[in-house]
Amino acid sequence: MMRTIRLTRPALAVGIAAAGAVATVGPAAYVLFFRRWCLTWGARDDEVAAKLPGDELLPDAGLVTTRAVTVDAPPEAIWPWLVQMGSGRGGAYSYDWIENLLGLNMHSANEILPRYQHTAVGDELPMGSGRPGMTVEVLDPPRTLAVRVADQNWVWIFALVPEGESTRLISRNRIATAALAPVGRLFYTVFMEPGSLVMERKMLLGIKQRVERTATAS
Repeated sequence: MMRTIRLTRPALAVGIAAAGAVATVGPAAYVLFFRRWCLTWGARDDEVAAKLPGDELLPDAGLVTTRAVTVDAPPEAIWPWLVQMGSGRGGAYSYDWIENLLGLNMHSANEILPRYQHTAVGDELPMGSGRPGMTVEVLDPPRTLAVRVADQNWVWIFALVPEGESTRLISRNRIATAALAPVGRLFYTVFMEPGSLVMERKMLLGIKQRVERTATAS
């Protein structure tokens, strides 16, 4: 089980290691030996293979990532942190400074924000000024939250699966890549995939840390 103390270490090393491996051994070796680990960090084989509510929103996705972490708390304790995510809301619990370099206005909350707890299907979770938001498509508290970007080329699914007194927090991205040129697809594979691991790993562990800290304090 991942312990929250790992949050104090330089998590960027994970992405740097992946990117370094790509640069050293080349894209072919990345695809053969490192890509599956990058796309399925923390997830078990059954979780990777599982069909989640929201998969049907982009059934022919060219890229699917499934990453997960165990949180020592029930789904009900995790759900409030998910529904308040977004730019100008609860943030994304990742590296704010990286996201804000991109103009996303993300400021990760360290507490549950009551004003953002009434999310409904059809609501938009903002992703930054001038950027398309993500519309809530599936809302099944406290089990599933699925959002889709305006151009419908990206679906992001969060699933909470009880496991004894703990919960598996699963994050799945479904992304359409068919329209990308071959060079663009290669760039996405070699650079964007490891980069997404850096940010999403931090997010998952950030949620874990917040939930478990709140549970301990209560």
